Parts: sequence; C-alpha cells; structure tokens
Amino acid sequence: MMRSRFEPDRQLTARMVVTMFLLGLVYVAFIAALIVLLKSVVLVVIIAAALLGAQFWYSDRIALYAMHGRLVTPEEQPRLHGVIDRLCATADMPKPRVAVSDMDLPNAFATGRNADNAVVCVTTGLMRRLETEELEGVLAHELSHVAHRDVAVITIASFLGVIAGLVVRFAFYSQLFGGRDQRDQNTAVVFMAVMTVSALVYAISFLLIRALSRYRELAADRAAAMLTGKPSVLASALTKVSGDIARIPTRDLRTAQAFNAFFFTPALGPGTTVAHLFSTHPTLERRIEALAEISAQLGEAGGEPHAGA
Repeated sequence: MMRSRFEPDRQLTARMVVTMFLLGLVYVAFIAALIVLLKSVVLVVIIAAALLGAQFWYSDRIALYAMHGRLVTPEEQPRLHGVIDRLCATADMPKPRVAVSDMDLPNAFATGRNADNAVVCVTTGLMRRLETEELEGVLAHELSHVAHRDVAVITIASFLGVIAGLVVRFAFYSQLFGGRDQRDQNTAVVFMAVMTVSALVYAISFLLIRALSRYRELAADRAAAMLTGKPSVLASALTKVSGDIARIPTRDLRTAQAFNAFFFTPALGPGTTVAHLFSTHPTLERRIEALAEISAQLGEAGGEPHAGA
C-alpha cells in the first residue's frame, strides 16, 4: 500500500494478493488446457496480453471516455477541487486529476494504475444532490481506493475474465471456417471441451472478483470514515445516493451498469437475496451497519449523527 494517512487494511491487502494468486493459477491452467486442446493459442495469448496492457495503462482514459467524463480545473469546479485538496492534504497523498461527468446518475469512481496516474470522477448528479460534508465522505471513499491500490488490482482482475470469452470466440470461428475436413466428431469434442473449460474459468474468476469487490467497498468506507472522522455523514451520503438511484428509470441505469465495480454505489443493484452473493457491492444495510460500528468506536468524534444516516 502507498504511504498515506488512510487507515491501512491488511485484510484487504491479503485478499488482493490471494485473489491475484488464485486467478494466476486459474489462467495458467486455462492456457495450458487450451494448448493441449487447440494445439496452438499463441495468437489468442498475444491479443489478450495486448488488450490487458492497454486496459492497465489506459484504464483512466477508457473509463472517462465511456462515462463521458472530462478533466476540470479549479476555476471550473472550485468546490470539487477544494474538497479534494483538503482530503489529499489530510491523507498526505498526491492529488489525482479531477474529472466531471455530465450525468444525472449520482455517483463517483476512481481509476488509474497508481496514485500518480489516478483520476477521480464525479457526476454532476452527485454534486447537485449532496452537501459539501457528504461529498467529502464520498470523495474520501474514492481516494482510499487509490491509496489502497485496489483500483489497479480490480482492473486487472476484471479484465482477465474477458480472455475466456475471447478464446471461446477464437475456437468457434476457427472451427466454423476451418474447412469441411475438420468438422468431424473429434472436432466437436474438442470444441465442447474448450467451451466447458472457458465457462468454468469465467465462473471461478467471477466469484473471486465479486468477493474481493465487496470487501474493498467496506474497506474504503472504513478508511474514509476514519480519515474524516464522520462515519455518520458518509452513511447519510450512502442513503441519499442509493435512494435517488432507485428512482432513476432502469433503462437509464443499464448503460452505466458495466462500471458497477468501480462506482461508489452500484448503478443497478441485485433484485434478490441470492443475487446479492454475486453483487459488486455489499448491501446498503451492511454498509450502514459497518459505519454505525465505526461511529460507536469513535464515540461520534466527528459530531452528532447526520440527518438521514
């Protein structure tokens, strides 16, 4: 973890290491199985490595482009820059670039491979709905992701699942256009084996990434609450943002759903209890409960509970 005054979380660090180690083992086995089944996957591996490199080095630009975000100066957004300046000074960490997305969806996210290349983006819908103290809590949450370096880890981990899908397509088209002499029973067996292995790898990756994502959100809530000393204010922001998102038409949320793992709160949450097991975020109730425990630990050092918490 980079040196900052954000509350360190050894459990998060351990979980990130274990997740990346397990994913590494899964994908080594995956590539080995594909080499045996398909005889050659060099092209797929090269393409996947190139895409992963692009995702890692240009994740900030890709995310801003996808969310229609733009970098803003202190003159353009003095309130936003002021809050981030204060938080970075308190946390003793480099100030990230600051961006705004002209979306009504109230949300925020941090991206970038490290603290020196990080970007914190906030939607206009979030700034319009939150008081300055609440906005500070949300931004402290996002900055903690940068300090914990889990942004880079979740970016890499999330992208690895794409490899499985890429290999499936490669196998499908190579058999589809490989010639009539290849369309025999053995080819069908190999094709089904590739599909099965790919599906299994994707399922394992999905579960590992979701488990890490849920924990990192709780870790970010805790680090933000400890830095600001106002867990009840962060709880108020969570409650307000989650309630407002629930009132936005579903069709308007689906376009942003792909970024759930990076958002402060999910754009479109799970609708059933079972679905929560596969969610990128803990339930609102779980996050509020965790913040209430921190409030008790601090003895409400940050002040009286904020309205709406």
